[in-house]
Amino acid sequence: MSRSEAGAVDGRRELPAEDGVIEARPDAGGGAATPSFVDRSGESIERSAETRIGSRTFTWGARTYVMGIVNVTPDSFSGDGLLARDASPAASDPRAAVTERAVGQARRMAAEGADLLDVGGESTRPGHEQVDAAVEAARVVPVVAAIHAALPDLPIGVDTTKPAVAAAALDAGAALLNDVWGVAPDDALIRLAADRRVPIVLMHNRAEARYRNVVVEVIAELEAAVERALAAGVGADAIIVDPGFGFGKAPAHNLALLAGLSHLRLLRRPILLGTSRKSTLGKVLDLPPDERIEATIATTVLAAAAGIDIVRVHDVQANVRAARMADAVVRRPPEDLPAGGGA
Repeated sequence: MSRSEAGAVDGRRELPAEDGVIEARPDAGGGAATPSFVDRSGESIERSAETRIGSRTFTWGARTYVMGIVNVTPDSFSGDGLLARDASPAASDPRAAVTERAVGQARRMAAEGADLLDVGGESTRPGHEQVDAAVEAARVVPVVAAIHAALPDLPIGVDTTKPAVAAAALDAGAALLNDVWGVAPDDALIRLAADRRVPIVLMHNRAEARYRNVVVEVIAELEAAVERALAAGVGADAIIVDPGFGFGKAPAHNLALLAGLSHLRLLRRPILLGTSRKSTLGKVLDLPPDERIEATIATTVLAAAAGIDIVRVHDVQANVRAARMADAVVRRPPEDLPAGGGA
């Protein structure tokens, strides 16, 4: 009786048909005597060696790249929002003043070694206040355009969930989409990335911090998101994943993610990690956001050791130095180490 006939008997008519079966060869004996399946695990998930973001090529596995955060918000949890209500209250043109500060911050981050920037106009902290697309675009687009004009070779990502904001930012010079709800069923940003042929970061998120095994569940949901992106036409070399540290996860979940970072490599995609100044670090050390630099650096070193490709940070210089030191140990062959003097 065939599988389809058996399905008709027990009422299950929608079972998928087997594909890729290697027929049994009893005459050959040995292992060939029984049927098996062709291994197609790598057909759709081969990790690309590099990704083009804007004018730069990122070679994965070579080193840990550093993404600098530019928050164009009034309510960032980290206190660095460029629209903070007490910032330059006497400015005659507050919007122009914000853009000028953003360009200054971008220049400083570039000088400190940032490989790319991430610009966002809506806070994504737990319990954040949502803003509509027009308000968010008014915050983000002038900043993206100004930074791109000032630093045309520095790739800019836009951190948003809204296709209209993302499209306007791409028109202004952004070269990467960063979707903090990359695992959501709505594939509008995925389709935009496919249409515009730009890379996209698919970040894990949940509305509620409820898990049985956070690492396993994050990997499974990110893998499903990757498959949706591939099916929508996003290039295999244009998909970056982010486990979503702090998004829909309690502190214990975030610490479990850090302990299991190396398992994310099962996704065979470039991996971005954003832990900078987040509440889990503050809860572990009982420190406010502006005193969490050392904790962030510790996670950057853990990320480098686990093979993470990009760290997203507020404090660029300190994390660039930490990443380069860690990379010298875990990524560089001994023969490539610098020679010479000093104890």
